[in-house]
Amino acid sequence: MRAAVCGRPIRHSLSPALHSAAYAALGLDDWAYELIEVDEAGLPAVVAQLDASWAGLSLTMPLKEAIVPLVDEVSEFARAVGSVNTVLVRPRTDGGVRLLADNTDVEGLVVTVGAALGRGPGAGPAAGELRGVVLGGGATARSALVALLRLGCAEPVVLVRSERRAAELQVVAERLGGRVRVRGWEDLPVATAADVVISTVPAQGSADLVERLLPGPAPVRWPLLVDVVYAPWPTPLASAWGGPVVGGFEMLLHQAVAQVRLMTGLEPPVAVMRAAGSTELAVRAG
Repeated sequence: MRAAVCGRPIRHSLSPALHSAAYAALGLDDWAYELIEVDEAGLPAVVAQLDASWAGLSLTMPLKEAIVPLVDEVSEFARAVGSVNTVLVRPRTDGGVRLLADNTDVEGLVVTVGAALGRGPGAGPAAGELRGVVLGGGATARSALVALLRLGCAEPVVLVRSERRAAELQVVAERLGGRVRVRGWEDLPVATAADVVISTVPAQGSADLVERLLPGPAPVRWPLLVDVVYAPWPTPLASAWGGPVVGGFEMLLHQAVAQVRLMTGLEPPVAVMRAAGSTELAVRAG
């Protein structure tokens, strides 16, 4: 069986290390996981060659929305979130395949943020009182927004460069029975009043956040920062942050755990996958 991660750029991806380690631990010796460098224009050709020898695809930017019209079915949850990071390939009785799209990014963030805060989805004495902020307005920001709603944040705040980009976030929140407040980049200091801040801003844009957020007086208590970037690490924002920081490796790990579960039907070896990813990061760091 074959599986792969698709995106552009993709050479930095840790997904092959995570998935391959899971296959080995589960005794799936005839499974292989690869990298496919592809953008939106090339994605239809990749999807067209999927057959019964494939288990599925992992999708990163810029493909999380482009994949939707290319599959047979999008899960109700992924459609509500408006972002897909997983395609499952299921054989049909006529010899063809059916492509099912899903989202495991939300689960990855719920597990990551919940563990860092010591709470699970909707659990804990402060459930419903969590103050959460999302930085950025793209596809991953939608998953971050939904994760905060699931963790009990009644009205997440989303900070974006252009409020026009965040229109879909309003729709996502409404689909799931939640609310969201959208503010511009000029309101970045509000982030330091939250309990958790999830940054979905690419590493190259992180320095701009530092310039806008940190010249002012330091907050009395810094919130938890979850930065979805894991390479290059640390980002300028993570380096300058005055409180606890969790990097994108944790989110990547737990969304990959969910993908392995969906693709194989087996319970993933989380500790083995964590060790493999950590080792690969250490090797890259020299």
